[in-house]
Amino acid sequence: LLTSVGRAGDAERCRRIGVDGFLTKPVKHSDLLDTLTTLFGVSTRGEQGRRGAKTAARSPHHALHILVAEDNAVNRTLVTTLLKKRGHSVKAVENGREAIAAIQAAGARRFDLVVMDVQMPEMGGFEATEAIRSSERSTGQHLPIVALTAHAMQGDRARCLEAGMDGYLTKPIDVDELIATVEGFGGQPSESVVEQPTHGSAAVIFDERT
Repeated sequence: LLTSVGRAGDAERCRRIGVDGFLTKPVKHSDLLDTLTTLFGVSTRGEQGRRGAKTAARSPHHALHILVAEDNAVNRTLVTTLLKKRGHSVKAVENGREAIAAIQAAGARRFDLVVMDVQMPEMGGFEATEAIRSSERSTGQHLPIVALTAHAMQGDRARCLEAGMDGYLTKPIDVDELIATVEGFGGQPSESVVEQPTHGSAAVIFDERT
């Protein structure tokens, strides 16, 4: 559904009458693409996702504290719901600036992992990741960040990893891949230190070959 006037409660009213997606005009290309790929991806792969859920572990090794930064409401709700069903604690924000604020406000209740959309208003995923990595240089800590993007072009994965992200997921969201990636990276201690080599080369944060 497309509307020129967005009012509080519109999304909930749309859900009640059976509307699957809701966008306010003018529509951003990225929002339209995210919504369509999410809706069609869930509908065409729903059975596959349900079958895969049976083969996955009944519950993760331990509950994670996860931050989800995603400006598209459909994707944000989907990721949050899937992770909460696995028993994880999830905080969802709409852009990179809010993600940084949430990390700073967490204090002792540190996040174990961030699922970060690449394209967001105010501050995108690359800019937010750069700010997070910059602040970590003085603490020695490393917060795993998994990119979530509708871009699946050649070189996009490498671009995300070069920007300081640790993992890469594409939309439409694959349930099994999301869970496996999040719980794989989330199993690392949030206080782990990224070891810097003694020679001049850059530290290897993620090696796709392994």
